[in-house]
Amino acid sequence: CMGAVLHPLNLRLGAEQVAWIANHAGDRVLFVDPTLLPALEAVAPHLTSVEHYVVMGEAVPEGTKLHPVHAYEDLLKDAPGELPWPRLDEQDAAAMCYTSGTTGNPKGVVYSHRALYLHTCGLAMADSFGLSERDTFMPVVPMFHAMAWGTPFACAMLGMKTVLPGPHLQPRDLAELVQAERVTLTAGVPTLWLGLLGLLEREQYDLSSLRTLIVGGAAAPRSMIEGFEKKHRLTIVHAWGMTETSPLGTVSRLRREHDALPEDQRFALRARQGMPVPGVEIRVVDEAGRELAWDGKSFGELQVRGAWVAGAYYREDSTEPWVDGWFRTGDVANVDPDGFVQIVDRTKDLVKSGGEWISTLELESAIMGHPKVLEAAVIAVPHPKWQERPLACVVPRPEWKDRIAKEEIYEHLRPRFPRWELPDDVVFIDAVPKTSVGKFDKKVLRARFQDHPLPEH
Repeated sequence: CMGAVLHPLNLRLGAEQVAWIANHAGDRVLFVDPTLLPALEAVAPHLTSVEHYVVMGEAVPEGTKLHPVHAYEDLLKDAPGELPWPRLDEQDAAAMCYTSGTTGNPKGVVYSHRALYLHTCGLAMADSFGLSERDTFMPVVPMFHAMAWGTPFACAMLGMKTVLPGPHLQPRDLAELVQAERVTLTAGVPTLWLGLLGLLEREQYDLSSLRTLIVGGAAAPRSMIEGFEKKHRLTIVHAWGMTETSPLGTVSRLRREHDALPEDQRFALRARQGMPVPGVEIRVVDEAGRELAWDGKSFGELQVRGAWVAGAYYREDSTEPWVDGWFRTGDVANVDPDGFVQIVDRTKDLVKSGGEWISTLELESAIMGHPKVLEAAVIAVPHPKWQERPLACVVPRPEWKDRIAKEEIYEHLRPRFPRWELPDDVVFIDAVPKTSVGKFDKKVLRARFQDHPLPEH
């Protein structure tokens, strides 16, 4: 409302990367929670554009190294009772976020007032998230994840009660909040909901108020969608998007004609990333840029354009990710005749084996359907004959740690995949490394296992 641009910073990143992002964005005023002061103080000497620091709360903690620094409540006391609304152009910048920077420096994405408003309307639509003033929404998504997926703006516009979990993101904390606050919708990455699903198998909570769990940030395993619905009568809504798409791009909700399908086909559809939200267009193209048919079989690069899709990166001359107004997502996908998108993999994550492509996402989803598995990431490792072969990195559920064998994973996969698509090996790890936005950070795993010896088959 004041004409400034909101830019959430992720202080979980290394000090050098946080400083690079803040300096590149030209941040002038930094607001910080007292619990994050030590992290910000480590970054502050490297910030070149910041003019003021504001600590949220009634007083500035003693001994802080920040300067000049103010207490948020002190600023409110001295502020006028009414703030005149500036005249803004709808194309003026309202907010910005940076990509996770898995390759090179993070990229800045600027959201205009027009884009945020239209994106908020898109979120609220009945066939998107279906939001209303009657809802109680709990976004379990930090603001630096594409403005918490835009959900705070929807909560404010519609007048919804909003429940913020803060740093308390353990499954028990979330279940207790849903139960106590009668949450109707919540949103987060699959890892959170896999943890909650595991908790509900051991403990009972009254989650009867909860009508929808929105899953994004990574592919939702079909086994998780089925587990919540069959065991707990909780509905998973699978959504897809990117920082560059504000982020909502597609939502997986069944259409009327799907009601007559067998249960297995309905769950298969819901595990896809869904249909584009009105306001977003999609296409899939081959390596030559030719548009492919929506037949559910032809896969190529997913490209998007729309009212809230970015058209450039902030302070970047390169327009490489855009072609004739279409944003190149880097996702490999196919689209069925009804318009349902299925992300097959990230371009850089596909395994190229003997001239054939193997989807790591499909293998991961299947492995995570094993009752002893919490998470799984599949990566490509070099092979002297086949160029690359898949390696499965598996995180067992805590109660099955040291009590799960590789052969159990293979027995689970063999009925589902041809022999040549099976991982050449399975390794058990403590955790899958994540990026700042909660996605699997496969480059860390690739570096760790680049020399992993594959058994001969």
